[in-house]
Amino acid sequence: MTSLGMAEVILIGTFALGIGMVVSLLRLFLGPTSPDRVVAFDAMNTLVVGIMIGLSAFYEQVVLIDIAIVYALLSWVSTLAIAKYIGNTKEKEG
Repeated sequence: MTSLGMAEVILIGTFALGIGMVVSLLRLFLGPTSPDRVVAFDAMNTLVVGIMIGLSAFYEQVVLIDIAIVYALLSWVSTLAIAKYIGNTKEKEG
C-alpha cells in the first residue's frame, strides 16, 4: 500500500473543491429564487478562495494567499451589495 504525499493530498482536496464548485454552478443556474442564486454565488466565491489557498500550498507561492484574501473581501462586499439590492426590491414589491 502506498502512502500519499502532501502534494497529492492537496491536489485531491483542490479537486474536491472543484466538484463543489460545479454543484454550486448548477444551483446558480437552476435556483428557483434569487436568494438561492445569491447563496450559490457566495458558495462559489468561497470555494474559489479555498482552491486558491490549496494551489498556493501546492506551488508554495505565498502571494496567492494574499490574492485569495483580497478576493474574499471583494466577494463578501459584492454578496452584501447583491443581498441588499434583493432586500430593497422585496420591500418595494410588498
